[in-house]
Amino acid sequence: MFDVQKIREDFPILSREVYGKPLVYLDNAATTQKPLCVLDAMRDEYLNVNANVHRGVHYLSQQATDLHEAAREKVRSFINARKIEEIVFTRGTTEAINLVASSFCESQMKAGDEVLVTEMEHHSNIVSWQLQAQKRGIVVKHLPITDDGRLDLSILTSHLSPRTKLISVAHVSNVLGTINPVEDIIKIAHEHGIPVLVDGAQSAPHMKIDVQAMDCDFFAFSGHKMYGPTGIGVLYGKEEWLEKLPPYQGGGEMIDKVTWEKTTFERLPFKFEAGTPDYVATHGLATAIDYLNRVGLDSIKSYEEELTRYCMEQLQTIDDMHIYGPTTTTSVGFPAGKDAVVSFNVGTIHHLDMGTLLDRLGIAVRTGHHCAQPLMDRLGISGTVRASFAMYNTKEEIDTLVAGIRRVSQMF
Repeated sequence: MFDVQKIREDFPILSREVYGKPLVYLDNAATTQKPLCVLDAMRDEYLNVNANVHRGVHYLSQQATDLHEAAREKVRSFINARKIEEIVFTRGTTEAINLVASSFCESQMKAGDEVLVTEMEHHSNIVSWQLQAQKRGIVVKHLPITDDGRLDLSILTSHLSPRTKLISVAHVSNVLGTINPVEDIIKIAHEHGIPVLVDGAQSAPHMKIDVQAMDCDFFAFSGHKMYGPTGIGVLYGKEEWLEKLPPYQGGGEMIDKVTWEKTTFERLPFKFEAGTPDYVATHGLATAIDYLNRVGLDSIKSYEEELTRYCMEQLQTIDDMHIYGPTTTTSVGFPAGKDAVVSFNVGTIHHLDMGTLLDRLGIAVRTGHHCAQPLMDRLGISGTVRASFAMYNTKEEIDTLVAGIRRVSQMF
């Protein structure tokens, strides 16, 4: 049975006050809070196991290496990758996307070749490709969204050409909460011989991920959005693609042999992991995965769907409320194709004013363009207020949010 009050006990920060008010933390799409087990695991490693990993022959190095590589296996299992060689540790989703953009464009694309993204992408999945456009002359195209914040796959093939070399798409929009039909996108892309990168930053914390069933060529996600530490992320890549791509960075760890004449590189996945890895953070990530598995991703998904449905229902009772993204419900009442994110504006109240005043009531929400300015342009707004949920949020917190919005609205 899903016991949210029991879960909240694992997150001491949720018991603190802000401005004399109980903290209501609804900024989980930006980062989640960390359970005690993650903090304890990382502290224990620093206290008892701290040593650089891999080539050390002494006991602590061997022990730290075992924990680090056990974390890689934990990640492999978590997303059902075929082999541990397909799991590359990065600093986060952003670095993972930049790694693919740099290495893929260097080896697989030439001037005039195209990468296709969507109109709802996070800046990390836009700017990384634009940088390559400036360096290499590639072309960045985008697939438009519908007025209700979805992708229309009936027009996908019309945006493909013989020069389309890769599609890079968010699994879930960090603004709209839209769950994109990535399996269908991948199927269409593969019929045209085009690989697909999936940005899983907003999906990995909320639903089961199976990269083999999805058949994506690359999948990226971050530890800090799934109850793990900051500064650690994952790039999954099919082995055949990772073998083709050149290293992203050079230095220690990723080499086989270095001479003045030539350098040869390590086997997968190490050729993409230059320098000392954050081996304590990988252990923290593995512990967070254990925690997610213990609670159960199916249970988490069902609970967060209920929170999202309840939030949308309550927000729609407020005058001049505008919710962005999918609002259609299914026969069981859950938002169809929507994850645990609700973005909104109220009348003419500026999103920054709303967020600032809610903060004084102890309610933490996100305001602004959410690193998705092209999407804001499409919506014809400068930004939104965003409430985003985690397994430890409650309907009572949503009631507090709604009451806070009503109170702020009365001031304008």
